[in-house]
Amino acid sequence: RPTDLEHHRALHGLTRALLAGMVRGVVEGYRVELEIVGVGYRAAKHGNALSLQVGYSHPVDVVPPSGIQFDLPQPIRIVVTGIDKELVGQIAARIRAIRPPDAYKGKGIRYADEQIKLKPGKAGRTVGGKV
Repeated sequence: RPTDLEHHRALHGLTRALLAGMVRGVVEGYRVELEIVGVGYRAAKHGNALSLQVGYSHPVDVVPPSGIQFDLPQPIRIVVTGIDKELVGQIAARIRAIRPPDAYKGKGIRYADEQIKLKPGKAGRTVGGKV
């Protein structure tokens, strides 16, 4: 670094962290696992593309950019892998955004390690509508 100014120290650390992440990506690779929860919700692979059936009237296709691969160990599990940490996370977030987890039943696409906090349903009413 040119000087010991705070700005130069910060840029030095940032550059070091980015380079370390790039090296780790090439050596080990990055992966994000997603789960599909819901009756009839599933994923299938057609060539490189991913086809998701998640409650819409049509399947949703996701085409991976170069450097990203999709693996399907099970029809309800998606593994996104690649060497670019940012791109792997971005594609995983895009897939999750297709059908984010529902707040009441938890149906949808979630990260494998994500805990969904479910809301309670409506308070029950007695028969006849009187309390």
